[in-house]
This record gives sequence, structure tokens and C-alpha cells, in this order.
Amino acid sequence: MKKITDRLLSWASILEPNTELQARTTSTMPFIYPHLALMPDAHLGLGATVGSVIPTLGAVMPAAVGVDIGCGMIAVKTQFTATELPDDRKAVREAIERAVPTSAGSYNRKVVATAEPRVAELAAMAEDAGFDPATYSGKWDLQLGSLGSGNHFIEISLDENDDVWLFLHSGSRGVGNKIAQKHIAVAKAAMTKWWIELPDPDLAYLVEGTKEFSSYIAELKWAQHFALLNREEMMDRVVRQFSDWVGAPVTELERINTHHNFTQKEQHFGKSVWLSRKGAISARKGEAGLIPGSMGTASYVVEGLGNPVALESSPHGAGRQFSRSKARRTFTHDQLREAMLGIEYRDTDAFLDEIPAAYKPIDQVMADADELVSIRHTLRQIVNVKGD
Repeated sequence: MKKITDRLLSWASILEPNTELQARTTSTMPFIYPHLALMPDAHLGLGATVGSVIPTLGAVMPAAVGVDIGCGMIAVKTQFTATELPDDRKAVREAIERAVPTSAGSYNRKVVATAEPRVAELAAMAEDAGFDPATYSGKWDLQLGSLGSGNHFIEISLDENDDVWLFLHSGSRGVGNKIAQKHIAVAKAAMTKWWIELPDPDLAYLVEGTKEFSSYIAELKWAQHFALLNREEMMDRVVRQFSDWVGAPVTELERINTHHNFTQKEQHFGKSVWLSRKGAISARKGEAGLIPGSMGTASYVVEGLGNPVALESSPHGAGRQFSRSKARRTFTHDQLREAMLGIEYRDTDAFLDEIPAAYKPIDQVMADADELVSIRHTLRQIVNVKGD
């Protein structure tokens, strides 16, 4: 751990100057308590740094939660080992791509039977919260069970014992993004209305006790639950396609589902705070967590150490070193192919901005996190599914 200021502590050994400056700026907000914790995978984000753990008293900054509300990971450990898998990995990749809509704006054509109870649960939750998600997206129900694009992925992986895991990364899709954008705009309008000057307009906040704050928290909780159920729905589909591929039912030995873009009430340093993890996971003592690398490197199943100074949190992944546009200018399709040797994936230059070299070395991130989590399993992917 490195103490940057009294209100900013960092676990990152690789930290760009503009990223540190952004985190410093966020840490000066008057309602931060007791300090902002910067995770090993920290990199520049909208308003607040991705890889930030931000405890606040009496206020929440919507942009500090992020626009992909509830984004996170789910993993299933199966009873299978590598030697029991068929040789034709392309077949299962294409089956998963048919079962789970990928790419931005790609949704289900209808609410399938397995999704119906989850859609009904979300509809009831929205009614209780007093809002209609259709005002954000008329197709929100069709988004449940869809992956999206960017760094969202589905993988079949092997651990250090060659046991097979199914691994998936996604969030609250378009409906969650629109909810976030709406409340970021409401917060910015409030700053203008009350003549509140900010060091960065994306640090606009909502004050606890106001109707705007209550509306945001209610819809935020809904979007977080949508993201969790979205991962459950997709994982159920992946399990079915994997089962068909191996020709036998899957016994789930373990299922872990975790957010890494979210806000919730927690107790830290003697006070009840709103804890926003923007690109960080909860790592209470003994709590299971998931930390993915890039599409061609290791991922980790971890157990939290409950570090109180780090606000019981840990990194959520490798963290970008190159922006998407810079990665496209820097790397070639041949370099992507080389990085993905031995992994079944859709060979397209659409994924060039996701090349492993665009991210921080995951091994270094995990070394920096040794005070935050212990490693239970190290996973290496053999099949990768992504959206353009």
C-alpha cells in the first residue's frame, strides 16, 4: 500500500500520472470518508478512476458508480476435466454464440422460457420501486440474457488441476446504461441549480434525503439486480450448450456471481457509508470473488482477506494500459493471433482493442493485491466468446 495523501491510498504499482491526478481530485470531495482506496488495476475513467473504492457520507456521485451498473463476473466449476472434453472447440464456441446474443444492440428475439421468471421478478421489483424500465428501454426484457461488447466475454477455462470452469463477464446492458446516464445528468443539473462548483463536472452528486437521490438509489438497485440475473440467465444457457457439447449433464460444484460496478450501504471505520466500487469487488474475509485477466491471459478465483484499510475490496481485473483507439493504432491482427494461440476464438480484427497487451499484466495486478485477496484457483481459457 502507498499513501498518496491522507485521503487517497493506493495498491497500484503501475499508475499513470493522469490516473493518479484523477483519483486525487475525486478524493478531495468533502463527503469522502475516510479515504479513497485505489486498486492495483486502476486506470482513467469517466469522472472517477476505474479501480476506485469510494466511501461517501450523505451523497453519491452517479458517474463514480459508472454507466455499466452492476457489471461483474459469474463462474461455474463443473465436474469435468480437460481430458473429458471433445476436440472440436469451435463447435461449442459457435453454439454459445447462437444461444447468447453478443455485440452492442444485439438482444433476444423473444423472452425465452428460462428468462420468464427473472423478467417477472424484475418487473415486480421495478413496480415496487415506482418506475417503469420501459421508459429507459422498451426492449429491456429482451436484453436479459445478452452479453454486449467491449470487454464482456464468455469463456471455458481450465484451472491448475485441469478442472473445467465456465466464466462470464457482463452487466446491466443498455437499460442500465440509460439509467446511469439519466441520473448523471440529474446530478449535473443539481450542481448548476445550486451554483456548486466542482473540480470535474463528472463528480456531480446527489444528496441523501432528496427525491433525486432516492430515485437514483431505487433504480440503481434494480439495475444491479438486472445485471446479476442477466449473468445467471446467460450462464444457464452456457451450461446447456456445454452439456450438449460434452454429451452429459453438468454438475455445478460451485457458482460465484459478483458485481464490480456498484454501490451499497456498508460499515467502515465506525460509520455507515455509501460504498461505490467502480471497477472493484467486495473482498470481505472469506468471501469468494472473481478477477479476470484479458482475453488471452489468466483469470483468478479468489478469497477476500477483509483488509479494512482497503475497505474490504480488491481489484476487478487487469485494467487497461492503452485506450481502445490507441490499442488499434499500436497493435496488429497478427499480434492478436499470436497472443491467442491455443485459444478457440472468433478470429477478427474487431477484437484488436482487446488484445492482452492493451491491459496491465494480470500477474502484477495480483501481486499488488496480495494484502487484499488470496488466490484459490488460476484459470486459463481454452474457448473465448466476445461481441464486436
